[in-house]
Amino acid sequence: QVQLVESGGGSVQPGGSLSLSCAASGFTFSTYYMTWVRQAPGKGLEWVSSISNGGSNTYYADSVKGRFTISRDNAKNTVYLQMNSLKSEDTALYYCATVRHGGTWFRIADFGYWGQGTQVTVSS
Repeated sequence: QVQLVESGGGSVQPGGSLSLSCAASGFTFSTYYMTWVRQAPGKGLEWVSSISNGGSNTYYADSVKGRFTISRDNAKNTVYLQMNSLKSEDTALYYCATVRHGGTWFRIADFGYWGQGTQVTVSS
């Protein structure tokens, strides 16, 4: 069955860095755009970043552009999110998800399979 398992979350001080990973199984990973979405406490889902199936195209929300980097390794069926210069407003539960074939890479309604999420807390 399809599985997406996020890891790498934790607590960090403002200005620090974290690297998230999402290991995929049960589907042909290399054919899917992949995405990261977050949900801050008491708020709705926010699209963060997406990457094309081959990895050559990447997209970022304005709130994380220049600080976060998405990448993937199709040989390892894994997508990553490197987060630098973290701010308190980055505190959230971070999910990885697939973008449905033919879907839009920033449209949450077009995201298909989801992981369980990994918590990121940025606090002094």
